[in-house]
Amino acid sequence: MIRFNALFAAFLCLFAAAAITRYALTRANIAHLRRNGHIVPDAFRGTIDEATLSRMRDYTVESSRFHALESLADDAILLAVLLAGGFPWLAGAIESLGLHPVWSGTLFFGVLYGASVVLDIPFSLYGTFVIERNYGFSTITPGLWLTDLAKSAAVSVVLLALLFIPFFALVHRFPQAWWLAAWVLFALFQMLMLWLYPLVIAPLFNRYVPVRDEALRDRILALAEKAGLRAEGIFEVDAGKRSRHSNAYFTGLGRSKRIVLYDTLLATHSHDEIASVLAHEIGHWKLRHVFKQLLAMEAVSFAGFFLVARLMEWPLLYETFGFAAPLPYAGLLLAAVVMKPAAFFLTPIGAAISRKYERDADRYTLGLVGSTRPLAEALKRLAKENLANLHPHPAYVSFYYSHPPLAERVERLLAMDGTGQS
Repeated sequence: MIRFNALFAAFLCLFAAAAITRYALTRANIAHLRRNGHIVPDAFRGTIDEATLSRMRDYTVESSRFHALESLADDAILLAVLLAGGFPWLAGAIESLGLHPVWSGTLFFGVLYGASVVLDIPFSLYGTFVIERNYGFSTITPGLWLTDLAKSAAVSVVLLALLFIPFFALVHRFPQAWWLAAWVLFALFQMLMLWLYPLVIAPLFNRYVPVRDEALRDRILALAEKAGLRAEGIFEVDAGKRSRHSNAYFTGLGRSKRIVLYDTLLATHSHDEIASVLAHEIGHWKLRHVFKQLLAMEAVSFAGFFLVARLMEWPLLYETFGFAAPLPYAGLLLAAVVMKPAAFFLTPIGAAISRKYERDADRYTLGLVGSTRPLAEALKRLAKENLANLHPHPAYVSFYYSHPPLAERVERLLAMDGTGQS
């Protein structure tokens, strides 16, 4: 059982601080929207009417409350399992099987993954078939939802096995220096996923075909060629069979790099708008944002693996959370549990860097296509179609937003287009 010592008290305070902060930010965001949600931002006048603005407000409020409840439930379940000694009980049951440490660790995390999938099902069902369906987004059938769930679980099991089996083998083989080898393994695994996802994993869920609109395809190819970017293909994906939300993105690494357009985007946006959205994505590649983010991720993971290794060597960590003796896989879990609340408070740093990259990519769009007005129009249309929040609270933006707020961003794009400057 839990030992109520200074370590657990410190963890509990940090855990509560993170939960309270999340809740406070959500409440502040909702209150800010209620106060200002009746005002159409200047940049959206003529695009958003009062009825649409009202639906935007209602959708944001309802989905925000739901996600806050989901987060609260996750916190409550974790705390309940900790206090009840659920993790030591599971470890004891697995140890009684007499398995090799590599298989014990893999099974331990496999069981936890399975439990998380089951616990998430009610939230996924409600979010998909109630909230998203009520606001006209969800088009997925129950049969397809079940198929997706089964496929996701199968893919996740394979990927977890590919990651955890060699990971625990390294821990077993190199008890003192495993963390450095594990960090290299993790970095290589990430690179593999970037390359593999568009070729193997994504096609399991959606059908990708070359863009049928030849004029649009030629325009995109010319745009990429002008930027000196080579993509292996330009594809449209049947995203509309699950949702009416729309998007476009670059994916892949090396020869698997490709441009992907949602069929919902192709159905509602002009060629100029689609080209401008892709010019923005090209900007991310040309400005090496993907590479910089990958480097930052590897640097953070390096520090994370080092810290986890130190925590796993700390007997008090196991004693505090009810383990009679140190177990590598239990130490890995406990290190993640105690580090997660602290990592939460670092979220604004990554968000701020991401917002800067978005502004830089917007600026690149001006140089590539000669105007940012089509991108501004595309964002206005996307905001309307996706019922985006046009009045987020500044603190919520600072903490969570990876993109600048839409009203601010559209105004900046229109000003940039008019002056030729950022």
